[in-house]
Amino acid sequence: MKKIIISVLAMMTAVSSFAQSKVYMTKEITPEALVKIYEALGRPAEGKVAVKISTGEAGGHNFLQPALIKDLVQKVDGTIVECNTAYGGKRSSTEDHIKTARAHGFMDIARVDIMDAEGEIRIPVRDSSHIKYDIVGSHLKDYDFMINLAHFKGHAMAGFGGVIKNQSIGVASANGKAYIHTAGVTSKVEELWGHVDDQDGFLESMAAAAQAVADYFGDNIIYINVMNNLSVDCDCDSSPAEPEMDDIGIFASTDPVALDRACLDQVFNAKSVKGSDNRPLIERIESRNGTHTVDYAEKIGLGSKEYELISID
Repeated sequence: MKKIIISVLAMMTAVSSFAQSKVYMTKEITPEALVKIYEALGRPAEGKVAVKISTGEAGGHNFLQPALIKDLVQKVDGTIVECNTAYGGKRSSTEDHIKTARAHGFMDIARVDIMDAEGEIRIPVRDSSHIKYDIVGSHLKDYDFMINLAHFKGHAMAGFGGVIKNQSIGVASANGKAYIHTAGVTSKVEELWGHVDDQDGFLESMAAAAQAVADYFGDNIIYINVMNNLSVDCDCDSSPAEPEMDDIGIFASTDPVALDRACLDQVFNAKSVKGSDNRPLIERIESRNGTHTVDYAEKIGLGSKEYELISID
């Protein structure tokens, strides 16, 4: 009996230690702070490193600036990776996407790889409630490690975009994006907009796709959210609304669920003062049931919403 009790206590301790993930933060949003928080994670990027960002739709201006990310990208000898969009615009073809990335200054600091330029591959999902596999750019197989470097902000369809969205929609090929957005109904871009009525299915599909990428890399992946230019609109918007609340800082973790939850808490718990109003972003998130993505991601085992916030300032 004593051995059984000890065993149960050990299991409870193991669950408890997993349940609370470490999320590091700094109020500084500088190239030096970005490198510092990367180093705080204690998981050095090795091998061929993919740095997944949003290169930003042409006309937009809130995306993470090359000057901010340059030191980190070059420190790890990283390649900036993206996939083509499924909604038209200036990033729906590889040629136009490269032109946009060049215009936004990313090709001045690193190599840029549009991962579905030569096709796509399927990787397995653990949760097949909606999508039966994840359709990603074929070049994903060329990388040993991924730095998921997201700009945290609002989003017209998902409510918000952080590391989970950056790893699901962002790593998916154009067809894969259609597959996630339609919760597994179709992987044909031309059929996308006729099947976007299952909002929770879409959010749950994002969580499942993000988990597929996490499983693909195992321990060779880290997550960073930069909380600046906090518009209600995504960097995929060519005419985004201006930010209405102040910048908050940079947050990082090895747990994407804890990280996105921590950043959501920063938005929801911020005090609205003159010149910094969090209410528009909260309304955008709540009106799309955006927090459901994080809830579901925890449910399927991608990570934990329980976190310990650690300042490196």
